[in-house]
Amino acid sequence: MDASTLSRIGLAGLAVMGQNLALNIAEKGFPISVYNRTTSKVDETVDRAHREGSLPLTGQYSPREFVLSLQRPRSVIILVKAGAPVDQTISALSDHMEPGDCIIDGGNEWYENTERRIQQISEKGILYLGMGVSGGEEGARNGPSLMPGGSYQAYSNIQDILTKVAAQVEDGPCVTYIGEGGSGNFVKMVHNGIEYGDMQLISEAYDVLKHVGGLSNSELADIFAEWNSGELESFLIEITADIFKVKDEGGDGYLVDKILDKTGMKGTGKWTVQQAAELSVAAPTIAASLDCRYLSGLKEERENAAAVLKEAGLGEEVGGFVRSGVDKKRLIDDVRQALYASKICSYAQGMNLLRAKSDEKGWNLNFGELARIWKGGCIIRAVFLDRIKKAYQRNPNLASLIVDPEFAKEMVQRQGAWRRVVGLAISAGISTPGMCASLAYFDTYRRARLPANLVQAQRDLFGAHTYERLDRPGAFHTEWTKLARQSGTGAAALN
Repeated sequence: MDASTLSRIGLAGLAVMGQNLALNIAEKGFPISVYNRTTSKVDETVDRAHREGSLPLTGQYSPREFVLSLQRPRSVIILVKAGAPVDQTISALSDHMEPGDCIIDGGNEWYENTERRIQQISEKGILYLGMGVSGGEEGARNGPSLMPGGSYQAYSNIQDILTKVAAQVEDGPCVTYIGEGGSGNFVKMVHNGIEYGDMQLISEAYDVLKHVGGLSNSELADIFAEWNSGELESFLIEITADIFKVKDEGGDGYLVDKILDKTGMKGTGKWTVQQAAELSVAAPTIAASLDCRYLSGLKEERENAAAVLKEAGLGEEVGGFVRSGVDKKRLIDDVRQALYASKICSYAQGMNLLRAKSDEKGWNLNFGELARIWKGGCIIRAVFLDRIKKAYQRNPNLASLIVDPEFAKEMVQRQGAWRRVVGLAISAGISTPGMCASLAYFDTYRRARLPANLVQAQRDLFGAHTYERLDRPGAFHTEWTKLARQSGTGAAALN
């Protein structure tokens, strides 16, 4: 092909995300070739490109034609289902690629798979990026948050494209080179874990306001819209306000009330919690959100439990009915503050997990820059991410967002409202596992001394695991049972 007719970049995999990202790239003025095993998807994308402004997009119908239609060094984004389909696509494309060419996986892939692929295709001299893409269908089309990790040379080859395609905020495009290896995928995974926590906390705020405060959907829409003009301004708060406005076209009432209460998931939240456990990082808010998704799936069991416990005498005073005497105005403000404080804990947990992995892998992640690229395009985009960015700019080695001076003041100011909401919800029988987990995390982290001394004593008694002392260095072991019996205060003496 004539060099002047070659495309600047290629994209393989034309489901919703692939189509929209390809059109975004073309709209920014970069000629792009697209390919999909199902040829009708190619035709559909070419047609969309024509209808949406005669965009510079061409369709290819075989891996060879697709690869050969690209300028050297070739760069190909693949957006196919994670796992085996990615390996199959890489195999089909790399047969026609040359040393110096690059493959960019834009799916939600397990980071170790990316590191394996980096090694495998480096034998052919091909470069590789694992790039997290957040923002869903709208973000892909109009500007996502992009998290590329792997070969820096590969990033450099397409940096001009990514900076134009990404969402734009006041301090730059929502893309940065994350780091080596599978860092881009890992950062996107933790982003999704934070997203799980965010969504759970918002659903709990809704639950308390609806079932304790007795608020209607129209009132909820107004409240969330108002919150979106303040400190809670974010994509998730914005869309939540919109959700409460939608009437059911097929019947009476509001659509949200007709939706089955079973939550889906695609695995990134589970991976986040697993990684937190492996790295010994506490992430209780994210873990609680995952547990709630599991419990939501037990719809029939929950309905049966509700019936059995009602029969056993669980009265209406516990179980989610409107509480008499509740000051609605105060409740709304308290829930706002509790939601904000809980969110800080959730983000703190995610950032601490990223730090632990960065230290383990030597990725040298820039946490302020991560907060910056999440300010636009992605699902967790929120105005307070700018404050997180500034916290890490003030102190790049910040141990936790909770101890940043600015966030610390806000946590202290909001803890009264936070405790009132959690206490009221518990007394009403409304589960708030995310808020409770965040509050417990805060209360545990802020205490200079915990009851872990007793746990250590127990471990030493039954397993001779030893313990350390406050007053002198070294490891110690005590014959606890023997000494307790000699003193006459042990369990045996009580019998």
